[in-house]
Amino acid sequence: MTDKLHIAMLFGGNSSEHDVSKRSAHNIYDAMDKSKYDVTIFLISKAGYILTPEDSWRVFEGEDEDAIVEAAMAKLDLDAPLAPIVNLGEISKIDLFYPVVHGNLGEDGTLQSLFRLLQKPYIGPGTAASALSFDKDLTKRILNQAGIRNTDYVLITDQNKQDYSYDQLVSKLGTEVLFVKAAKQGSSVGISRVTNEAEYQAGLTDAFQYDYKVLVEAALNRPREVFISVLGNETPRVSKIGGIELPTTDVWYDYNNKFVDASGMVFELPATLPEALTKEIEQMAIDAYRALGLVGLTRMDFMVDEDGTPYLGEPNTLPGFTNISLYPQMWQVSGLSYSALIDEIIAYGLAEFERNAKISYDFVSLGEEHVGEKKYNAQITE
Repeated sequence: MTDKLHIAMLFGGNSSEHDVSKRSAHNIYDAMDKSKYDVTIFLISKAGYILTPEDSWRVFEGEDEDAIVEAAMAKLDLDAPLAPIVNLGEISKIDLFYPVVHGNLGEDGTLQSLFRLLQKPYIGPGTAASALSFDKDLTKRILNQAGIRNTDYVLITDQNKQDYSYDQLVSKLGTEVLFVKAAKQGSSVGISRVTNEAEYQAGLTDAFQYDYKVLVEAALNRPREVFISVLGNETPRVSKIGGIELPTTDVWYDYNNKFVDASGMVFELPATLPEALTKEIEQMAIDAYRALGLVGLTRMDFMVDEDGTPYLGEPNTLPGFTNISLYPQMWQVSGLSYSALIDEIIAYGLAEFERNAKISYDFVSLGEEHVGEKKYNAQITE
């Protein structure tokens, strides 16, 4: 009988999706096969400090988080350089890190860099791919370079925001309905649908709370929102496509609809789409996954214009696993159970670590057939 894998699951985090992460972590923990895994949990506080497993479990079980965090902070030497992560040393063996941290710190490459420094496997995309996919501006630049259709946009910063009024943006983007988005936020936080100058200015004010880069995107004509889940490393595969029917054209799939009250949404799992459109979305999702260098798992969000043209919205590299989250639901309707999905995500994390372990980060001899090159290299280092 083989030993069980020791999984360190991190949840919470310093982001607007802190509470969403807690709900996701509960579902993932419950779905993990405890005959295969020993699981230790670590809460990352809203201030970015990792709590002990004991304190984390108390929060996990529903005790008052603020009180537990306050008491935990009183025990730490906050001036110590490693104070935010020192409690990871509470356990001696970690076979794999399982981050369930949405948004800032979790999906932006920060935790992934920590795991690399600790030389441990982890689930999900790597540092660079996470950072690129978390920044909507950089994502669009990569998508455009790869020829993957997405909506037109204008990047707004502190340096150029005085150059654009609502009317100027309407003229440039060709639509009177615009979406104002913080570049580095998830779950529709910092996003506003605007139709006039006053709404545009309010949307800018909101978005600039979360980032110094803001995207203003062109809206589509009566779009249908659809989603597809991607799973795998070098040879990823996709789930069936899910869709959402919005009650009116003035409503969009915002934070409240995603995580608080989805009663006004009609979910189609799976969605009924023409075969050609289905295949196009599937291929766009795979192409974007590879262009962005993603591995492990990602949910790809699409919008289909009323003329049937699909546009890639954005990738979600650590998608939600709440009771109403779409990533696991789309795999369930595709025939993959929650528990089996978790097993695959973990297996892909271990496989990616093993693949990267074969890469040399030091000088490798070129062999005797390249003796001239070796002699030259020796000379230039003397």
